[in-house]
Amino acid sequence: MQALLSTTYFGPVQWYQKLCRYDSVLIERCDTYRKQTYRNRCVIATANGLQALTVPVERTDDGRRLLTRDVRISDHGNWRHLHWHALMSAYSESPFFEYYADDLRPFFERRWQYLCDFNQAICETVCGLLDIHPAIGHTSAYSPAVTPCAAPVDGAAPPLPRAEAGGAMADDYRDAIDPKHPLPDPAFEPRPYYQVFARRHGFRPNLSVLDLLFNMGPEAIFWLV
Repeated sequence: MQALLSTTYFGPVQWYQKLCRYDSVLIERCDTYRKQTYRNRCVIATANGLQALTVPVERTDDGRRLLTRDVRISDHGNWRHLHWHALMSAYSESPFFEYYADDLRPFFERRWQYLCDFNQAICETVCGLLDIHPAIGHTSAYSPAVTPCAAPVDGAAPPLPRAEAGGAMADDYRDAIDPKHPLPDPAFEPRPYYQVFARRHGFRPNLSVLDLLFNMGPEAIFWLV
């Protein structure tokens, strides 16, 4: 089985679940870039509630829309320092922040030109920390989603769209895994785990994989399989 995913910046638990559960995944690079998605943002839990960390991207001079693979990261607003400071503030008291900090800090020190390359490097590092070894490829052309003909039965969630990817059909999560308007995903049911601020705000589901990693450490894998 194969899944088709959008690129993500420290993507949510749901996204990393797909890396664990599918035989292979393809990361979409040839779609038209959309704002306010996990492509350039992640969501973490802080003492004051949820906080979105957004990587600024460069705009084109002529206002034309870019393919995701062509989107460049902007240095506007000292965002690397702000993101790392936010992570330290949110997770310095978590059980495993210090354990993983040295592996993750370079992503907030080094400059990357393209968002897709940056996200791929993050994915490889996080997969190493999780001790998972997914088969990951990248699209070379865009294929639109196709909704299966089967209709929902007895109030069940609508069938997951599929798309042709790499010469085969794949389960399409490009629009399903979204911070603003997620689509139904019957295969994903968030399971509570320890969070630093749960007593104050309750359990916050499907946050950035960093939240799971900093709080659960080597046991994080058990929330993904």
